[in-house]
Amino acid sequence: MTFSAELEAKFAKLIGCYPPGRQRAALIPMLMFAQDEVGSVTPELVAEIASRLSLQPAQIEEVVSYYTMLRRKPAGRHHIQICTNISCMLNGAEELWEHATRELGIGDKEVTPDGEFSLEEVECIGACSWAPALQVGYEFHHHMTIEKFDRLIESLRRIH
Repeated sequence: MTFSAELEAKFAKLIGCYPPGRQRAALIPMLMFAQDEVGSVTPELVAEIASRLSLQPAQIEEVVSYYTMLRRKPAGRHHIQICTNISCMLNGAEELWEHATRELGIGDKEVTPDGEFSLEEVECIGACSWAPALQVGYEFHHHMTIEKFDRLIESLRRIH
């Protein structure tokens, strides 16, 4: 599998941070960086990273199946994760989630037909003090309201 020169440099730096026999520690960041470039964790990607880290593909599959931030299917260009854990739920996340599904016309782990948006209900994004919270890619949005959500979606639609 071929990756960009930038990703190859990230991989080399990551692997170089660990002594021989401990390079497995680079697995999750490598998977996340590769997913960002490829779009999802494919069987080819698993095989390639397994080879680079001297792991069995089954060892990588265990990790991919455990962590929800690793996806088997490509996400939308704007991947929206809405936290519905207790702090967020107590501050309106359930209503926000219902509004988001209606506004975007998709459910959990689905992608809009145009590929612009995907939506995912998540348990926690570590932003309990700023509930309700959501993420778009790696960007956090705190104290989210339905009105703020609508403005966010409109601004994302203008990004090409």
